[in-house]
Amino acid sequence: MYNQEFFLSALIYLGAAVISVPIAKKLGLGSVLGYLLAGILIGPFVLKLVGTEAGEVMHFAEFGVVLMLFIIGLELEPKLLWKMRRSIFGLGGLQVLITAAIITAVALILNFQINRAIAIGLILALSSTAIVLQTLSEKGLMRNIAGRSAFSVLLFQDMAVIPILALIPIIATLGSPANLSDSALNNIGEVAKMPGWLQLLIIIGAITAIVIIGRYAARHIFRLVAETGLHEVFVALALLLVIGTALAMDAIGLSPALGTFIAGVVLADSEYRHELETTIDPFKGLLLGLFFISVGASINFNLLIESPLMIIQFLFLLIFLKFAVLLFLGRMFRLKKGFEFLFAFLLSQASEFAFVLISFSKQNKLFDDQTSGMLLLVVTLSMAISPLLLIFNEKAVSPILERWQNKLEYDEIEEEENPVILAGFGRFGLTVGRILLANGFKVTILDNNPSNVETLRKYGFKLYFGDITRPRMLEKAGIEKARLLILSMAEHENALKVAEIVRKKYPDVKILARAKDVFHVFEYLNMNISNVQRENFHSAAELGNKALVELGLSKYEAYRATRTFKHHEQQVTEELYHHWLEDNAKFIRESRRFEEQVKETLQAEKNYSIHDTDCAWDVDSLKEEAQLKK
Repeated sequence: MYNQEFFLSALIYLGAAVISVPIAKKLGLGSVLGYLLAGILIGPFVLKLVGTEAGEVMHFAEFGVVLMLFIIGLELEPKLLWKMRRSIFGLGGLQVLITAAIITAVALILNFQINRAIAIGLILALSSTAIVLQTLSEKGLMRNIAGRSAFSVLLFQDMAVIPILALIPIIATLGSPANLSDSALNNIGEVAKMPGWLQLLIIIGAITAIVIIGRYAARHIFRLVAETGLHEVFVALALLLVIGTALAMDAIGLSPALGTFIAGVVLADSEYRHELETTIDPFKGLLLGLFFISVGASINFNLLIESPLMIIQFLFLLIFLKFAVLLFLGRMFRLKKGFEFLFAFLLSQASEFAFVLISFSKQNKLFDDQTSGMLLLVVTLSMAISPLLLIFNEKAVSPILERWQNKLEYDEIEEEENPVILAGFGRFGLTVGRILLANGFKVTILDNNPSNVETLRKYGFKLYFGDITRPRMLEKAGIEKARLLILSMAEHENALKVAEIVRKKYPDVKILARAKDVFHVFEYLNMNISNVQRENFHSAAELGNKALVELGLSKYEAYRATRTFKHHEQQVTEELYHHWLEDNAKFIRESRRFEEQVKETLQAEKNYSIHDTDCAWDVDSLKEEAQLKK
């Protein structure tokens, strides 16, 4: 029997998202704010459709952050991550230390005990990975210097969560005897109770295992699963990889999000990278949406009504302090031309990890109910207004800076963009690809045959396994920036499907296509795609040319006959296409007539003299040879 309560909750959450997010997007508010508003509407304070279970849903939906870090890892090759080390450890480390120190000092001024003040400083120094990365992705900001800097800081913050968790029980004992609850000790984890040197060895061993498995074993496992041809099995394997990595990292005391990010980076150079991204992306989007709705639904408006002035003061004080530190660091690390303001607005909210850290602090008797309730509300509200801060930056701050500096330059970080996407790298596509690569053109090559991908990579070709009929795969391959899409795939129906998608969404991209026969050519002409090549036509014509030579024709005569046949075939194809559209019976009659016509033309060509239009031949020497024969 179905669980009606579960389905009712699912209906409420999905319905809220479907209604609120499109409206928010239409108003230019972004999807994150739409989800948050949806959560507020269905929460206990407004429509009361969901209650206290929103917090439990939030913890489940935090897995969306783990999936997001995995996808981002897939987009960052190890060499690029190494280039970002200064931003990660320099900018990220300074942000956490300075922000934590300033917030601790302010908390002491507000008469919080020293241990509580330190904990508050460490917890509120972190920023929301979910909100910032979703915003960066949605607004296309990941490529510019502010987006990359924000990502570096978030990555360091994710690494800092584990030391903060380890410090909280120690901080709780400052000024009071150690009196940790059993639940608090259990939450620390078994590894955290071990000696420091042993913890370090376990962590290094776990990361090494991820690297070795990702580099050497994962490719073979993915190939075996891909060869089944069952997409659902590939989906199951992708989720198994992410969930397994997350659980393993959590067991040794590392952040699950950080662990899956490392796994993503290791697989960034894999031929299955694009397929993994497109497979996991829907789950990530759905879970993140659920997380944001849960945040909105968990806002304790009753506490806000009881002490509105205090909560609002703490909220704006937090945002102001974090914004000031981030702006200072942005300028210190030479973010200019408005990027420093964008960087500061992006990271000025609190983190979703704060929910875990505040709860853990309460278990360690560091916070009482009032303090933890107030902090949770401030954290939630800071996350809720974060999209509004970005809108404020976009609509108010950026125009002022632009007028002040004459223009606000968004110099994008240059990334390698290939002008050609080649779909299908079998017998046909291999020849096309080799010609392009030999002439110095960069090509993104996709193929959905895992054995083919595995074999050709051994010969030095860089190609990816992926199903290009999925629009998300096209986007990952870079269709938006591509000049040319070559459909050399053997699956002709799939090729037509891709051509239709690209024609509608990316009309400026030129399409060259492989066709199996004349009817397939007609299907392409129906979409106004004229650069089509029948897969066996030219090779069969060349073999026919050799057959004519064997039957007694001179090489020149055979060449002329073959060339005439090709020219005639190309001329009649378009005319036959119009007959094919209008009347099938007439199409058959005209096909027969054209066959007779080409036969007559070729008979006439036998007595045709050599002339200068035969530009592929050395005409002068041929004329001399003809004179000698006379």
